[in-house]
Amino acid sequence: MSRAAAWPYKTFSYLMLTLIGLTMIVPFAWMIATSFKPATEILRPNFFPVAPTIANYETVLFDTALPRWYWNSIVVAVMSTVSVAFFDSLAGYVFAKYQFPGKRIIFILFLSSLMVPTEMLIIPWYIMSVHPIVGSSWVDTYWGIAFPGLITAAGVFLMRQFMQGVPNELLDAARMDGVSEFGLFWRIAIPLALPAVGALCIFNFLGNWNAFIWPLIITSARDMMTLPVGIQFFSTEAGADWHLIMTGATLSVVPLLLIVIFFQRYIIDGIALTGIKG
Repeated sequence: MSRAAAWPYKTFSYLMLTLIGLTMIVPFAWMIATSFKPATEILRPNFFPVAPTIANYETVLFDTALPRWYWNSIVVAVMSTVSVAFFDSLAGYVFAKYQFPGKRIIFILFLSSLMVPTEMLIIPWYIMSVHPIVGSSWVDTYWGIAFPGLITAAGVFLMRQFMQGVPNELLDAARMDGVSEFGLFWRIAIPLALPAVGALCIFNFLGNWNAFIWPLIITSARDMMTLPVGIQFFSTEAGADWHLIMTGATLSVVPLLLIVIFFQRYIIDGIALTGIKG
């Protein structure tokens, strides 16, 4: 295609990208701008606050339980991410590099679980939490909030696809040097799979940070609520405190922005590499 013939296509592409970008950025910018508005300006049509104030931040940080909800979200998201990084990688490595009876059937069962909507799993999860096999009830505990996300079928599938690309010759050479089977996974496969592990960790952290339905069901004590669940308490029967809701929402995206800014290379590399291997 000549340059002259290509410019309408490029122009249309840039216009569409600009439109899509504005569609995503404008609500986000409005949320941040609203967090600096006093309550009396919330319903006004002005985009920027006429009398900007940080009183909303002082209120949510010092007069509400938001710091506690923030901490709960961090604990749950880190627990799930560490668990998924290890167990999903280990399961993916086993499925990719070992042969054992029933392997194909077990893997198909893993993939089948992806087709079950999360809403259908909530009742079994709740029964397991209230009447666990070991110990007392998991309601209002970090373990209760985090356990459904400690290992994911999607993560196992992703890591299996990547681990298939780890050279068998390299593993065999390490075996001959006396490296244990777990050492092959930990010292050779994991370092080679770091881009995929990084992408898995980032997406898992984002998913757990924003999770709402299960933390809402499994927690009743206000001090054990996560950030998305706790923010709903800024809305009461008398009406919603939108200035506080927007402030809490703005604070909730800070960790996510930091992750995307500092680890975007892992996100892009992980998606690209796992896409190629898939």
